[in-house]
Amino acid sequence: MLLQIEQLETFYGASQALFGVDLSIAKGEVLALMGRNGMGKTTTISSVFGLNPAKRGKVVFNGTDITKQKPYKIARLGLGLVPEGRRCFPNLTVNENLLASARHGEWTIEGVRKLFPRLEERGQQSAQTLSGGEQQMLAVGRALMTNPELIVLDEATEGLAPVIRQEIWKAIRALKNTGQSIIVVDKTLSELLPVADQCVILEKGVTVWRGTPDNLDADVQERYLGV
Repeated sequence: MLLQIEQLETFYGASQALFGVDLSIAKGEVLALMGRNGMGKTTTISSVFGLNPAKRGKVVFNGTDITKQKPYKIARLGLGLVPEGRRCFPNLTVNENLLASARHGEWTIEGVRKLFPRLEERGQQSAQTLSGGEQQMLAVGRALMTNPELIVLDEATEGLAPVIRQEIWKAIRALKNTGQSIIVVDKTLSELLPVADQCVILEKGVTVWRGTPDNLDADVQERYLGV
């Protein structure tokens, strides 16, 4: 397995947020991490990246135990994050944002521009002048510039106009076709399920369902994902 999480438990101060998260993803797979709001998806991602380290359990990436590693060391091992809220460097230009995270590998600034032509058009603009959709493209491109073995997208289409959302999903499908390993958090099942190889559902900080999109029937959706 490329990434394996076992019985992950994470706290915010004295308050426990994760009570036993289990998931695994093989190289070349796309995993949909699902659940209602506040069920532990972003906390799980934060724990994987060392931003809010797990108190108990284990996170293994490519055979290396990263449970207690520092975030910068985890990133160097080959994990790329597109965080919720984008978090581009506002005062840097588009090109500077991309180059700031560049590591040697197949993904170059030219490749990112091909994936998102708008970024080439906006190359000399500061990130803070971009639309929300363009900033999201930049956040994805910045993560790709690290040449990650696994890229994690946390709510990559949330709050975007429909036409921009379609561009992001088109890019995700293109990445899947290259064999890129991806974890996606998103609520749009009509777009998410066709690209996913497997799904993991969290409820109250616990993994409550794992399976393929074909097995995610209406009853499961209503029980764990319905409003």
